[in-house]
Amino acid sequence: MRDACLAGGLKRGLRRGLTVGLGLCLSVWATLAAALEVEDRRIFPGTTDRTLSIVSTADLEVFEPYILRFQQRRPDLTVDYTVASSVELYRGIRDGAEFDLAISSAMDLQLKLANDGHAQSHRSDRTDALPDWARWRDLIFAFTAEPAVVVLSSRALDGAPPPATRQELITLLRDNPERFRNAIGTYDVRDSGLGFLFATQEARSTDAYWRLSEVMGRLAPELYCCSGQMVDDVISGRLSLAYNVLGSYAADRMAQEGRADIQIVQMQDFANLMLRTAIIPATARETGAARAMLDMLLELGMREADGAWPLPPLSQGTAGFGPIRLGPALMVYLDPLNRRAFLAEWENALEQEAAQAP
Repeated sequence: MRDACLAGGLKRGLRRGLTVGLGLCLSVWATLAAALEVEDRRIFPGTTDRTLSIVSTADLEVFEPYILRFQQRRPDLTVDYTVASSVELYRGIRDGAEFDLAISSAMDLQLKLANDGHAQSHRSDRTDALPDWARWRDLIFAFTAEPAVVVLSSRALDGAPPPATRQELITLLRDNPERFRNAIGTYDVRDSGLGFLFATQEARSTDAYWRLSEVMGRLAPELYCCSGQMVDDVISGRLSLAYNVLGSYAADRMAQEGRADIQIVQMQDFANLMLRTAIIPATARETGAARAMLDMLLELGMREADGAWPLPPLSQGTAGFGPIRLGPALMVYLDPLNRRAFLAEWENALEQEAAQAP
């Protein structure tokens, strides 16, 4: 990350003076490092010194095509793209980190930022065209609809059909503990904002969530922060099954790998459908550029077909199960008492072996 920043600083330094360019870059990097824990960062140089700064939970390789499309329209703008976890993104924006656009998969944390006054309003023809379920008070806007799925190694099925419901998955795990012990991956909801969102929404919608969690807990599951890591570990053979993975990430990786021995399964009894959302933080400086980028994302989000873009369109939200709704109900489990109670029950279910260890 720092090398990318220094490279960008060097390019700007060649135009404005090496010392000034590098000094400015180091100052920005130090500010970012102090504000939030950065997972990745890249600067996409434009033809001027105007910079659109974006913080996002989307991996760099996933979001790069959107940045390049935007720069085709606005070649003057440098884009500074920072990747952080949903929890770090939330804390950073809440605590005043200066970004022009914040994009997150954790709908509840984004809604809380907007509700607590950390987002600027935006209205345009693009925002007006959104369905009501894809925006909230002209402050938060969805541009993708992405299902949670199960990624499963065919070897673990041993010729059986993949489970279509949570009850079938429970039966598969109960009947074959030797295949799945230490080989199941799911989110650590204490650290993953998206994982917490999926878990709380699923617990509200189906009683099977807790039964499945208890069964997985008896098989010593591996706990993860991110979908990409879980998918990678299924591909490598370390895991036999990853639960509640983002379908967009799984589909993208499977397309790259071309693996016929790994299946992506969407549960038929209930499926979480996450909306990836964007806000313009209250601290944004390049608000005009942020609005232009946001409108481009909404334009792509309103397309009818998937096309070649890594993230699926909002039209996914009109088929099958409806999306998680943007609204105050999302913040119920963010209340400290409710959060602690949920996490205590989750730990009892998922960490059974740890609790029994001497």
